[in-house]
This record gives sequence, C-alpha cells and structure tokens, in this order.
Amino acid sequence: MDLEKIAGLVKIIEDSALKEFSYKEGEIKITMSKREHPPIVAAGVPSMPAMGMTPSAAPVQVTAEEGEDESLFITSPIVGTFYSAAAPDVPAFVRVGDRVKEGQTVCILEAMKLMNEIQCEYDCEIEAVLVSNEQKVEYGQPLFRVKRI
Repeated sequence: MDLEKIAGLVKIIEDSALKEFSYKEGEIKITMSKREHPPIVAAGVPSMPAMGMTPSAAPVQVTAEEGEDESLFITSPIVGTFYSAAAPDVPAFVRVGDRVKEGQTVCILEAMKLMNEIQCEYDCEIEAVLVSNEQKVEYGQPLFRVKRI
C-alpha cells in the first residue's frame, strides 16, 4: 500500500463520524483511531495555545500485521501554512532519515500571522515528509511518517 492511499484513508476518516477504522490489504493491516477535536470557544474559533507555548503534534498510530515495523504519523495540531525551516536560507528542521528527540522542533506552522513551532512528542526517525514547504495544511493532516526508536 502506498503513502497516497494511506493519506487518502486518513482524510476520509477525518471527514467522517467514525471514531475507529481498520483496513486490511494482503498482509498489511491499518487501524486508525480519531482523537478529539480541540474545544470551540464562543466566537466559533478553535482555541489556540497561550502566547509562548508551542503546540505539539499528536501522533496517529498505524499498525502493521505480523512483525512489520510500526509506523506513526506526526499530524498537524492546527490549520495553517507548513514551513520546513525557520527562514528560506536556513536548512530544514528535519529531513528523511534524521533521528528526532522528544521535544525537538520538526517544523513551523503559521496560523493567523503567528509562527507555531511543532515539536515531536517522542524519540523517532523521520521516514517521509508528507507535505511541501509553504503548503496549506488542515487540522489532523499527516505531516511526517516516522518510526519510533
């Protein structure tokens, strides 16, 4: 199963009322669970972290069957614009193959002119970057496929 099919399944599940989903194709089995959305404030805008706090991306766990490696996705905690680096002339925070420590910044998401550093919640290795620099991303959209180390 290729990454585009997995991303498509994630999008379908996000847009549906399902809370859990399992899919099997050959020897690969994928199980996804939907996490709760952030609370909505009176004005109808999702609550944002207080100034000075950085949101961290919540992992979406995808399990494989019979001894295959476990893959996780670092997902977007907010709607915004994805930036792989702090500035255009600076190297990306992470690249494929990089080992990331818990709390390390993996990207920046701009929302409402605020730059939010997204930090990893666990030690892992980046297997794939799933979005392009300056791409608009949705809440819960997978940004990176990672393998826990």
